[in-house]
Amino acid sequence: MMRQPDTSASHKEPPPRSASYALFLAAFALCATITPAQTAEPTERRDTSQPSRRIVVSITRRKLALLENDRVVKIYDVAVGAQASPSPSGEFQIAERLQNPGYYHPGTVVAPGQGNPLGTRWIGLNVKGFGIHGTNRPQSIGKNASHGCIRLRNRDVEDLFPRVRVGDRVSLVAERTDEVARLFGDAPDAPGANETLLVRNDGPAASEDAAQGQR
Repeated sequence: MMRQPDTSASHKEPPPRSASYALFLAAFALCATITPAQTAEPTERRDTSQPSRRIVVSITRRKLALLENDRVVKIYDVAVGAQASPSPSGEFQIAERLQNPGYYHPGTVVAPGQGNPLGTRWIGLNVKGFGIHGTNRPQSIGKNASHGCIRLRNRDVEDLFPRVRVGDRVSLVAERTDEVARLFGDAPDAPGANETLLVRNDGPAASEDAAQGQR
C-alpha cells in the first residue's frame, strides 16, 4: 500500500520572519507615507514661480496697465472705441496671440505688413472680434478712434506681447474706480487729444502706412 504523503507540515506555524525583513516592511511603509508630499512639491514650485498677470484698461483714461502679482510693471497709451463703436467693459481673458496677423473684413483682406490695420501683433480676447493690437494709425493713440478694440503703437504692442499668455485676465473698465485711480493716478478723464504720457514714447514714430485702419 502506497504511503500517503506527510501533510503535517501544512499545519505548522510559518517560521518567524527575519529581523531584516521586518525592517524592510517598516521602511516601505514609511516611504509610502511621504510619497504624496514628494510628488506635490514640484507642482507647488511651478505655481509660485509663475507671476499672476493681469491687464487693466481704463477706457476713460485711454491707458493700459500690465500687472504682475498686483504690481504695475508698465503702463501704455492706447486708443479705445469711438462713440459709435465703444469698447466693451467687463472681465475677459486672452484667448490667442498672433504675430504679424492678417486683417479680414467682409470684402477686404489685408496681408501682414505696414498697411495692416492690426499692426504687428494681435492679442485676442474671448469675445469674437475684440482684442488688443497694434495699428497703422499711430496718430489715433490716446483717442476714441477704434471699432471697439484696444490699439497700441506697434512698438508698444511688441513690448507687451511676450509679457502675457493665453488665459491671462483682462479688465476693461469704463468708469472711475479706486483701482483706476491707484493704477493711473487720480487725474481727470483724458480729453480727445493726448495728455502727458505716463509711459513716454520719445523715439521716432514707427514706419507705418497712413491707410485708414478699421479696428
